[in-house]
Amino acid sequence: MNTHEVKAQICDVCHKMWQLGWVAANDGNVSVKMPDGTYWITPSGLSKSFITEDKLIRVDGDMNVLEGPEGYKPSSEMKMHMRCYKERPDVGAVVHAHPPTATGFAVAGKPLDEYSMIETVIAIGSIPVTPYGTPSTYEVPDHIAPYLPDHDVLLLENHGALTVGCDLITAYYRMETLELYAKISLTAHLLGGAREIEKTEINKLLDLRKNYYKVTGRHPGYKKYSDKHHEEE
Repeated sequence: MNTHEVKAQICDVCHKMWQLGWVAANDGNVSVKMPDGTYWITPSGLSKSFITEDKLIRVDGDMNVLEGPEGYKPSSEMKMHMRCYKERPDVGAVVHAHPPTATGFAVAGKPLDEYSMIETVIAIGSIPVTPYGTPSTYEVPDHIAPYLPDHDVLLLENHGALTVGCDLITAYYRMETLELYAKISLTAHLLGGAREIEKTEINKLLDLRKNYYKVTGRHPGYKKYSDKHHEEE
């Protein structure tokens, strides 16, 4: 994709997230890695409903601004985005948003780790809640880094959600999958609890992911987490 196509896609994703109610006011941020090693990222302090191509900012790997409109700064969560790219060379895009149901699990400190929905088992697996970090500081990137080798989708404690992908559409789809999974999980618990798929069947689904669907990215396999972010032994 050329620069214009990438910037147009970023705007489209931002507008979709706002329309879906995943971001309010200046919440959320999106970035895409370019072939030349630079990155396009959304600006700080601007509603995703108002994002246009001329408002996007290009930065290098050291977070220096290379191109962008006067009066705008890169997203305050740029450090988190850059850590994703550093830890995962396969990542081509990062999306951060506050989808309400998934974020409800994040603020409750409850991981989404029930292997109860076929599509979610294949697509993303379990989703941990990463430790709390002060926004816009290195606390957030430092706290997500240990989870990135195994996960493409994370809940950020008392904050929101983070997804990565080989490209922007993949990262965006993972955010869609996360929010739907959270809604279904909440509904299942209101009805008495989710029924988890048998472990042998889960293994079959994971084999399909690898050998038939050939899904890109990382997957935790079968991994459970206790409340908050501590992995169970």
